[in-house]
Amino acid sequence: MKHSRMAVDKKDKGKSSLLSKLRNKYRLVIMNDETLEERLTFKLSRLNVFVVLGTLTIVLIILTSILIAFTSLREYIPGYTNVGLQKKLYELQIKTDSIEKGLERKDRFIQNMKDVMNGKDLSTDVPIAKDSIHNKYNNIKLKKSPEDSLLRTEVENQGKYNLYRFENTESIKKKIQSIGNVLFFVPLKGVITNGFNTLQDHYGIDIVAKENEAIKSVLDGTVIFSNWTLETGYTIAIQHQANIISIYKHNSALLKKEGDFVKAGDPIAIIGQTGELTSGPHLHFELWSDGSAVDPKDYINF
Repeated sequence: MKHSRMAVDKKDKGKSSLLSKLRNKYRLVIMNDETLEERLTFKLSRLNVFVVLGTLTIVLIILTSILIAFTSLREYIPGYTNVGLQKKLYELQIKTDSIEKGLERKDRFIQNMKDVMNGKDLSTDVPIAKDSIHNKYNNIKLKKSPEDSLLRTEVENQGKYNLYRFENTESIKKKIQSIGNVLFFVPLKGVITNGFNTLQDHYGIDIVAKENEAIKSVLDGTVIFSNWTLETGYTIAIQHQANIISIYKHNSALLKKEGDFVKAGDPIAIIGQTGELTSGPHLHFELWSDGSAVDPKDYINF
């Protein structure tokens, strides 16, 4: 028993002596070497020194971590990528998609021009590559719910009596055999100041309307010309089904470009007075069928 008490007393004395050593005060004096004059004096203990050094170490670690995490310095550490890499990849992806769509529109425009030159009807369907991803889902059959059927019926009934709704090429070929069976949309509401006269080389009609009025397409079709000419200013021409072409001249601005597909009633230009062959704001409208100019008043109720 005496031996165990003596051992415990020794341990307690050892702990107390260690704490006392850590708490012992020391004086740090900075003196002038020549005059032995005291410049600075610090009272320190081992415990204070350990606390200060530990705190400085933790602060330095935190500051270094923040510096690496929120600055470009992390790019120099293996395993970290460029900060703006994801943004650049996103921008490149958008540019790639826009270039791909632009190439598809140009291919479609070139094909339409070939069809026009060969006297064929324009195809409104965009060709899809055989290896397109859409072909992978041709064999998937989805079950229609009663709610889905009711919604489809409601949407179909809403456009049932719309005379200008989009139809596919086959149905148009069956219904449209000549220009006399075509139902045109009025391109511009206004006053006709000059009529159709082939003897005066005036192959259309002039319509005067309010300033900044929108000019609309008379039928569904593809824009085959949309540019500036010296005599007729901003001009746009649209190829329609059944070899019909409509031309709109002297516009102040064009809203569609070559290769665009437009539907009947879509705004395509703004009325103006551009070009040399104009004396005021108006629309010069021409209608051509099978390569011959026809009087638009015979087919459109202005």
